Amino acid sequence: MELKTGDVVMLKSGGQPLTVAEVKGDDIVCLWMGSEGDLFRETLPLATLERLEIEDDEDEDEEEDDEDDE
Repeated sequence: MELKTGDVVMLKSGGQPLTVAEVKGDDIVCLWMGSEGDLFRETLPLATLERLEIEDDEDEDEEEDDEDDE
């Protein structure tokens, strides 16, 4: 799996979404916001992460509008 800056990932073991800040070979620097609004930064091994597919809310709204027209 290839990751790039800006990708959203999550630990394979679960948890909250993380944003890829930097890719250094198999080391991935991730950022995320804690529940108190604190910003966290951690370098994690690529093998521990999986990419999340984020759907665009605008696309969903357009699809719902199209269904209403039918």
